[in-house]
Amino acid sequence: MKTLNFLVIGKNQEILETLKRIIENNEGWKAEIRSDETVCLDYIKENEVDIVLLSSGLDEKFENEIKVFCSTLDKDVKVIDHYGGGSGLLKNEVYTLFPNLQP
Repeated sequence: MKTLNFLVIGKNQEILETLKRIIENNEGWKAEIRSDETVCLDYIKENEVDIVLLSSGLDEKFENEIKVFCSTLDKDVKVIDHYGGGSGLLKNEVYTLFPNLQP
């Protein structure tokens, strides 16, 4: 099974920790969380990231910047705007991007 590496970015630490727990409850899914936008672009460049998950509290300028940044990389990094809705919605968003991983 392919490992999916997530970078979860948001401003609410409690929500970030909850998302990390939900993500890592899935076999082969790993998550790093960040609340400081200034380190995110370097993290994506220097680490294996499959999905950038945008959580609550980010400003629109940063969200647009990271989407453009990810689209210009040589590696295929997907971006998900995720603002809640539970683990079922999150799984659906991931499986839409990676349909070959559906159980």
